[in-house]
Amino acid sequence: MIYLRVFFHNATQPGEPNPMIRTHQSSQHAEPLDTHQKALEVNLDPRRYGTFAEIGAGQEVVRWFFRVGGGAGTIAKSMSAYDMKVSDAIYGRASRYVCRERLQAMLDYEHTLNLDRLREVRGETTAFFTFADTVSARNYHGTNACHGWMGIKFQAHPQDEDSQIIIHVRMLDDEAALQQEALGIVGVNLVHGAFALHHEPELLVASLLDGLSTSRIEIDMIEFSGIAFRHVDNRLMSLKLVELGLSGAAMFAASGEVLQPSEFFYRKAILVERGSFRPVCNVNLDMLQSAREQFSKHPNVVGKEVVSVMELTMNNLKAAGEINLSDFLARADVMATCGMPVLISDYFQYYRLAAYLSRYTKEKIAITMGAGSLLELFDEQYYTGLQGGILESFGRMFKNGLQVYCYPMLDPERGELTTSENLDINPQLRQLFGYLCDRGGIIDVQDYDPACLHVRSRDVLQKIKSGDPEWESMVPESVAEVIKRKCYFDYQPADAFEDAVR
Repeated sequence: MIYLRVFFHNATQPGEPNPMIRTHQSSQHAEPLDTHQKALEVNLDPRRYGTFAEIGAGQEVVRWFFRVGGGAGTIAKSMSAYDMKVSDAIYGRASRYVCRERLQAMLDYEHTLNLDRLREVRGETTAFFTFADTVSARNYHGTNACHGWMGIKFQAHPQDEDSQIIIHVRMLDDEAALQQEALGIVGVNLVHGAFALHHEPELLVASLLDGLSTSRIEIDMIEFSGIAFRHVDNRLMSLKLVELGLSGAAMFAASGEVLQPSEFFYRKAILVERGSFRPVCNVNLDMLQSAREQFSKHPNVVGKEVVSVMELTMNNLKAAGEINLSDFLARADVMATCGMPVLISDYFQYYRLAAYLSRYTKEKIAITMGAGSLLELFDEQYYTGLQGGILESFGRMFKNGLQVYCYPMLDPERGELTTSENLDINPQLRQLFGYLCDRGGIIDVQDYDPACLHVRSRDVLQKIKSGDPEWESMVPESVAEVIKRKCYFDYQPADAFEDAVR
């Protein structure tokens, strides 16, 4: 349901919804506003006044606000600086033409200019804003990466402190004109969302592709900051991007800062460990560290920067049905204590993960996994959706020289180790397995810590829930500390557990 509230005066109190903008209801049956309606409603709100600064793909966003009418009451200035030297002269030098650094400089400069020029004249009744984007749309030869940075810095209410939203988009249309059209739409969605839905950031995220589809635009990073978003956890917003299908993957650092994959992975060798991390155990870190030592010695990796990443898949997060946000944040926190960046992906099939990572680097890529997971990798049921089955999957996965580092698995009853050399592969696939091993696609981890082999996440989790203190020796000290301090994974302090037993 969508409704319109009409007022005959402009006065509103801080925290009240904008009277000139229709409020989106959270009902799944609500029809989204179209781009024309959104731009018009912003123009009809007498409080909103600001600048549009767009570089690289034309004035695609501001054009909507001119087109629908009433723009004179909204647009203080519209500008575009196509020439790099002109852009540098206005906003200062940046490392690249299309980068976050340049976008932030644009937002800061133009917003400060508006406040300095107009705050005394109309600051009591005006909520100022600046929208900016810097974009690389498809060039004439079709050889460039089509992406862009887009953001809005704004006052939610007159005289309010600043708030800001930044997104990174990938444009997927084959024609420049279609890319420009899509940019205009997502830009209007961002502006309208900032004003109408800043108090409901999850709905704001969901509204960004109104009028578009994921076949045209991908949003792989979003960051909220400022007074209006002081309670927003950007890790949850990253999760939301993937959950809603706006992106196949999203990233954040151990600090919780959101990361843009193309910048984080640029020109780096990549090592990924996939897991549930409920919680991070000693074996998880040993798997990464021992694989990294071998990977770093590869002739094509020596002397180059290697980044290690922990990956959570949507399949894992939804294993019990709907995503449990508290559980997700608990996992994120224990990974953060280990200093690890986190990749959330919707790439359950490893060949899709490999293709995703190959998009951002030309350097070597490696995945480390336990022998049990490697055995699952050769289960043909996972590839029935591919016309070429498991052969097509492995062809895609290993085509760029990707390597899998196999961490040994200990049989606790017999005390035997399972490695790639004695893995019980389906007889029909042994020749394929042998081929991958012979060409260096599958490698056993060598310098592992034998003391870690008996540790399993599910056993640790059970010991935490049952109050068995042995679990503390099975996880890094920093992980144990945060679990006890925040009572993650159903942990109960010893005295509380004893009371519950009584």
